Amino acid sequence: MNKKILIVDDQFGIRALLSEVFQDEGFETFEASNGNDAFKLLGTEEPDMILLDMKIPGMDGLEILRKIRADQNDVNVIIMTAYGEVARMNEAKSLGVLAYIAKPFDIDIVREKVIQLLA
Repeated sequence: MNKKILIVDDQFGIRALLSEVFQDEGFETFEASNGNDAFKLLGTEEPDMILLDMKIPGMDGLEILRKIRADQNDVNVIIMTAYGEVARMNEAKSLGVLAYIAKPFDIDIVREKVIQLLA
C-alpha cells in the first residue's frame, strides 16, 4: 500500500508542486488549504506524513498541530515556514515535529527528507 501525505498550505502552487513531486515518487497525496479541510482529511485518509505550512489564514500551522496532538494523533509532521520564530519552533518541536523546511525550499531537499523519514 502506498504511503499517504497530507499537504496543508494556503498557496495553491505549493500544494500542486508538492503533490506532483510525491505522486511521481509513488505516494498518495491529499491537499488542504486550511485547518478545517486538513481535519476532514485527517479523519478519512489517515496520512503517514503531514507537510504543514506554519502561516495559514484562520487557523495557523501551530494551532493545527496542537489540535492534531490533542486528538492523540502521532502522525509524522514536517513544518514548512518562511518565518524563523524561535518560540514557535520550540513549541512545534515539543509537539513532535520531525523537521523544519524553510521557504522558499529546494524541492529535492523536501523530497529526500520525506522519503528518508517515511522509509
